[in-house]
Amino acid sequence: MASKEVVKLWGFWVSPFSMRVEWALRLKGVEYEYIEEDIYNKTPQLLELNPIHKKVPVLIHGEKVILESFIILEYIDETWKQYPILPQDPYDTAMARFWAKVGEEKLLYNAHKAMCTQFEDEIERCLKEAVESLEKIEEVLIKGKSKFFGGEKIGYLDIALGWISYWLPVWEEVGSMKIVDPILFPSTTAWMENFRNHPVIKDKLPPRDETVVYFQRQKKEIGAILAAAKRG
Repeated sequence: MASKEVVKLWGFWVSPFSMRVEWALRLKGVEYEYIEEDIYNKTPQLLELNPIHKKVPVLIHGEKVILESFIILEYIDETWKQYPILPQDPYDTAMARFWAKVGEEKLLYNAHKAMCTQFEDEIERCLKEAVESLEKIEEVLIKGKSKFFGGEKIGYLDIALGWISYWLPVWEEVGSMKIVDPILFPSTTAWMENFRNHPVIKDKLPPRDETVVYFQRQKKEIGAILAAAKRG
């Protein structure tokens, strides 16, 4: 039985991608062993488990290796049936996958780049695209008229976008920028609070002060790389 096979997760303490996998496992009550990976000094074991992308998260279930956080979430939901996270309706499932991808490719990418880049024109462009994508996400919440994207309980899209509730405010602080205006995005602001304070989520978030310091260092390092690339 799936529940009797050993479950291991390779992650990184401040990674929202590995964190979303932990949230899903915890919501379902799945016991797992967590292995902290140093992404700046990757172990041979990680490189062997994920030779293509060489990244976390990596989920091990028995003898099976599952990669990429969104794929891992679906695997978890299909393997452990308690506390379903994906919608039951095929259309709703398709839409949840779509908005998860929008959050990743439009909001996360642009917010993170706006935090890191040193060039005002790029910051302005990235912030504009980030806010535009958040406007669409706000509309989804308004239409749902519920506590979470998944209704009255946390679902797949909440987990996929959960980084917004914790990491995005940190990026705003580090980058001296504002994306989530409570007046413009009241539903998103309320959702962020609900999600962040859910007992399962609240108990599995990285220390904020350390998270700020980490991204301050990342901003400096990536900013220097982006500046060098633009000059070259």
